[in-house]
Amino acid sequence: MFKNKIAVVTGGAKGIGKAIGEQFRKEEAQVCVIDLLPNDYFQGDLADQAMLEQFAHKVIADYGHIDYLINNALPLMKGIDQCSYDEFNYALRVGVTAPFYLAKLFAPHFAPGGAIVNISSSRDRMSQPQTESYTAAKGGISALTHALAVSLSGKVRVNSISPGWIDTDYTVYDGPDAIQQPAGRVGNPLDIANMVLYLCSDKAGFITGENICIDGGMTRQMIYHNDFGWKLQGGNHL
Repeated sequence: MFKNKIAVVTGGAKGIGKAIGEQFRKEEAQVCVIDLLPNDYFQGDLADQAMLEQFAHKVIADYGHIDYLINNALPLMKGIDQCSYDEFNYALRVGVTAPFYLAKLFAPHFAPGGAIVNISSSRDRMSQPQTESYTAAKGGISALTHALAVSLSGKVRVNSISPGWIDTDYTVYDGPDAIQQPAGRVGNPLDIANMVLYLCSDKAGFITGENICIDGGMTRQMIYHNDFGWKLQGGNHL
């Protein structure tokens, strides 16, 4: 299905991005990674406009077109107490501006059947304290997804995935970490990578503008004081 397809993966040197690239390669696709970390294709900062332009030019020079754009790179996570103005803007440049600009740069070069998959987060709808920069970026990319889906209607399908707790080391948890989740376990990168490939495939040809939350059911589970041994004491979650 993906033989000789061209897949661009941002933040593809480790974690979820690496797993996405590996799954595409197993299906005989060509994978073009951009990451701050060393990798086998392009090392660069997604917050830098010139770097994005150089990367896009290289991909098109090498292959002439692309089939899939996977915007996965992690934005900075800092909170209102410590995050500076510049740091907050940096998080948005990596997490929202870069996905927008890469979609713009590649838009004329998508092959028929092309797809964009944006990696958001379940934090696009829920938060922990002191996570404003990351949460704002993930909320932004969720909204960007349906905007791009409408603008690129009939040319490129655009969807997003909101992962919950994904352990990028494939650690297998037991006890409370696992059983608190309706699925009974913590997620791993393949849970996300498999959905990315599905959304890029013809099997998902009628899906666009959608966000799919892959979080083991955590955002659907209501927990109140005294439920499952959870108690609120003095404003602390115990």
